[in-house]
Amino acid sequence: MNFEFQNPTKIIFGAGSLVQLGEVVSEYGKKAMIVIGGGSVKRTGVFDKAVESLKAEGVHYVECADVEPNPRITSVVRGAQIAKDEKCDVIIALGGGSTMDAAKVIGAAAFYDGNPWNMILHGQEAIYVPTKTLPVITVPTLAATGSEANCGAVITNDDTKIKSFIQNPLLFPKVAIVDPELTVSVPQDHTAYGVCDIITHVMEGYFNGVDGTPIQDRFAEGVIINAIEYGRKAVVDGNDLEARGLVQWASIVALNGWVQAGVHMLAPMHMIEHALSAHHDLTHGAGLAIIGPAWMRFAARHRPERFAQFAQRVFNLSPKGKDALTLGMEGIEAYEAFLREIGCPTKLTEVGIGDELFEQYAKDAALVVRDEEGRLLGRPPMTTKDIVEVLKSAL
Repeated sequence: MNFEFQNPTKIIFGAGSLVQLGEVVSEYGKKAMIVIGGGSVKRTGVFDKAVESLKAEGVHYVECADVEPNPRITSVVRGAQIAKDEKCDVIIALGGGSTMDAAKVIGAAAFYDGNPWNMILHGQEAIYVPTKTLPVITVPTLAATGSEANCGAVITNDDTKIKSFIQNPLLFPKVAIVDPELTVSVPQDHTAYGVCDIITHVMEGYFNGVDGTPIQDRFAEGVIINAIEYGRKAVVDGNDLEARGLVQWASIVALNGWVQAGVHMLAPMHMIEHALSAHHDLTHGAGLAIIGPAWMRFAARHRPERFAQFAQRVFNLSPKGKDALTLGMEGIEAYEAFLREIGCPTKLTEVGIGDELFEQYAKDAALVVRDEEGRLLGRPPMTTKDIVEVLKSAL
């Protein structure tokens, strides 16, 4: 376990914490650009509350609206131009993971005259590594990606149908104001998709990390167990603020780097899902609910003991009279049953995706994080044939 860990994002967590937005933002600037999605924050009144807090502290604002659910590089270009034209000195991301991801890249693009897609990994390396960014304040309205407190962002190029990411310490938000009350209005389906996203973030490191990380294993299992317990409650009763808050905290912990410290995580489930949603604009968490169990069944054949541990510790399944693979497969079935219970799709046909482009998805999935042989990195590494096999099993 050789690693470095640092997360400089200050987290202000708790119901009602949105009122602190103006005070927090005023420490970083007096003209903010508020990045939002399709308008749900306005319909729920969250936007007005945010603006009220800003005005109370003398902070002026402009909007960058209509960021897509899978944010496009065109929205990043548009946002960066607004920031330049309006001379903004701070960015507020008010929304879900897509809004926060776009805001982070907009902050860096505001100081770059080239194409912001040059910052995104779409070979093995980015063409341009940002050296400066506007400060970003995140205000998540959905528990899912954990983007409010990490330095990553996922962006889609609609022209090439490639969905890829940037990871750079400059992109850490300065402050995350995490108010679980803002997630109460999230509908059941998107609450469920968010829970799946949280669990998958943790499972990527758990199943694709290095050996010999027992403390991280227990961290990961704890996050998954609690995400299942409280995610179930949040889906059943969206007004359960305790459940909403604990799911929100699980979202942050799942991807702020702490659970992954020393694990050297790879993320094949995410890479395969990115290829799907780049072509079909599929909701990320819904895609992971389909790809996750299919990938797990493939990977369990190569590392059955790990999946048997997952089955025992997370779902309390008995190992009596079973070999590791049988037990591991039962754990995967239990996880898939949970996803169905909370309303997630678990088959590609449920979201209208057939097998016509499987070869293309497989090539796209292995584009960014691959080995010298061109295989998608994970445990085990996957050839395009392997990826197609997983996709076929998810039909």
